[in-house]
Amino acid sequence: MIKLPYLGHGIGLRPTHYQRVLDEKPRSIDWFEVISENFMVAGGNPRRVLRGVREHYPVVLHGVSLSLGSSDPLDAKYLNELADLAAEVEPAWVSDHLCWGSYGGHHAHDLLPLPYTEEALAHVAARVLAVQDRLKRPMVVENVSSYVSFQHSTMTEWEFLAALTERTDCGLLLDVNNIFVSAHNHRFEPRAFIEGIPRGRVVQTHLAGHSVDGPLLLDTHDHEVCDGVWDLYRLALERHGRISTLVEWDDHIPPLERLIEESASARALEHEVLPEAA
Repeated sequence: MIKLPYLGHGIGLRPTHYQRVLDEKPRSIDWFEVISENFMVAGGNPRRVLRGVREHYPVVLHGVSLSLGSSDPLDAKYLNELADLAAEVEPAWVSDHLCWGSYGGHHAHDLLPLPYTEEALAHVAARVLAVQDRLKRPMVVENVSSYVSFQHSTMTEWEFLAALTERTDCGLLLDVNNIFVSAHNHRFEPRAFIEGIPRGRVVQTHLAGHSVDGPLLLDTHDHEVCDGVWDLYRLALERHGRISTLVEWDDHIPPLERLIEESASARALEHEVLPEAA
């Protein structure tokens, strides 16, 4: 079974905070997650910043373009660039999403859900194994938020993810906000998702804010974590133990102090639920 380190509580590294992070090296931040695609070009300021951050913090590479569920072949150029970045940065792990975002060489620039069928499971598992073989390191796969579902799905999303970990030994990035959003949009019980994931498979979790758009919730990452997502995070801790936790805030990004406050709230809740691990 996959064994990856517990990193503590981190935030996403965003350009608006680059200089302060490099200058101040806040000790209240345990680690940083970076969007892989923003750093895959060798040289330039982003790569310089990432090298500087990596000298002082663990880093996780988080991708949005691998398109694990696409019927297009895996992008060899993309994988080579990702492998080169990982070799330089030595991230704690590399993650991407259970989704597809390309077809016929065209990119949707979105994270689109899959039908949860045996055929799709076999397809995604083969691609995860191929990526792990190319990167020479385990993959961590994240559940996405969704706004449509497929009538011919034969299993739930959490059953699909559980089976994927068994076939590939990949880890899971449990995005608690995405569970909250999808549970509302598709009218399922979010507790069932968290309890349906096998213990020992969750490597990381995401916490974020979302928006309301008529009857739907949208995964916008543009404000603080709501009470319902905090409640689900508590449940995730109770079931899965300590989880490396990241606060995502990608739009209307607040000052660094506000992000640190949100991360500190996650740390405090973890210590409340799991005092023996504090």
